[in-house]
Amino acid sequence: MLTSLSAGSATDGDRPLRIALLTYKGNPFCGGQGVYVRHLSRELARLGHTVEVIGAQPYAVLDEVTDGVPGGALSLTELPSLDLYRQPDPFRTPRRGEYRDWIDALEVATMWTGGFPEPLTFSLRARRHLAARRGEFDVIHDNQTLGYGFLGGPAALGAPLVTTVHHPITVDRRLELDAAKDRKRRASVRRWYAFTRMQGRVARRLPSVLTVSGSSRQEIADHLGVRGDRIHVVHIGADTDLWSPDPAVAEVPGRIVTTSSADVPLKGLVFLIEALAKLRTERPEAHLVVVGKRADKGPVARAIEKHGLRDAVEFVKGISDAELVDLVRSAEIACVPSLYEGFSLPAAEAMATATPLVATTGGAIPEVAGTDGETCLAVPPGDAGALADALGRLLADPELRARLGAAGRQRVLDRFTWAKAAEGTVAHYRAAIAAAGRTPGAR
Repeated sequence: MLTSLSAGSATDGDRPLRIALLTYKGNPFCGGQGVYVRHLSRELARLGHTVEVIGAQPYAVLDEVTDGVPGGALSLTELPSLDLYRQPDPFRTPRRGEYRDWIDALEVATMWTGGFPEPLTFSLRARRHLAARRGEFDVIHDNQTLGYGFLGGPAALGAPLVTTVHHPITVDRRLELDAAKDRKRRASVRRWYAFTRMQGRVARRLPSVLTVSGSSRQEIADHLGVRGDRIHVVHIGADTDLWSPDPAVAEVPGRIVTTSSADVPLKGLVFLIEALAKLRTERPEAHLVVVGKRADKGPVARAIEKHGLRDAVEFVKGISDAELVDLVRSAEIACVPSLYEGFSLPAAEAMATATPLVATTGGAIPEVAGTDGETCLAVPPGDAGALADALGRLLADPELRARLGAAGRQRVLDRFTWAKAAEGTVAHYRAAIAAAGRTPGAR
């Protein structure tokens, strides 16, 4: 796919850049990394740059670019893996004819031993692909792969490298180990997250790391050992044209919406389920819509059964962007119950619709959500009682909901838009190119 505008120059008055944006998992329905690629690539093209997204399955979804500065272009190059985790046959063993080279064999062998191979194997395939296209890009932007294939600098990759780390995956690893019930499960978690050792080693050798919040910046320094002067914060944000208020969408009384996978402890959904059970003793109309995957077993499933909430909790997945926005608009409250977030796009997107927010103070969420009582209601992470109290307070007070909703949207418009994110990212691209002694457009 290629969408482009006529020839022109970048908005910062300098020469347009040729950008390779790399993502080992690019579909926006798979999580925040895919959302990041979709919106950042579009806004970079709107600024007048040529952006080629290079990714593996599930492939990135890119937007049409029909406005912006003349000269911008956006395209997708597929760099296929063996797609070992696809539905409906995850953890599959490929047929003999599917193997192409030693990287494929490494990918399967790592999966067979309980590890997650994609960051390493994608980096190796991308290195080979970029070497064959030396001189075609001014800058290479890695979206949290942090694989060994990206070491070696411009001499190996053909252009300076900038890497985004949304948050260290070691945080996920720690929370999953804390939630593991027995030795067997802890051993499985350690095998799966073995790739985080590689990511730490690679991160410490990178000249420039971008991240999305001050909280993530500190976590990267603490967990990955990256020097603070190499880590730069560029806030991301919401698509405020799509995520916007619409009075024509009727609110559903008692509706609470959250975005969370039931099988990811970090998202804190089990505490929201427990809060809902407490809340419904006083407000029986309260119900929860979860945008994410339902788990048939585990703490969330057990909590739903324990509290008799099967009819009060609905999971939705695979809906369109327009349907998702209308779902959030229809809620009286949006909730982010996470124990930790590196940024929290769901918080920013809900606030952009003027839906009032209840959120924890885990990780970077306060940087996004703002001050308790001004732009949101804030509660400690992992506290079901505090969540229930905040949700009940908002459901009972329409004026407070309206005030928080309006203030939340204004905060997003002022601080967290994709256009601002793209402008900040380009500034760091140019700094990386200058530090490498390169000139944009030179081969």
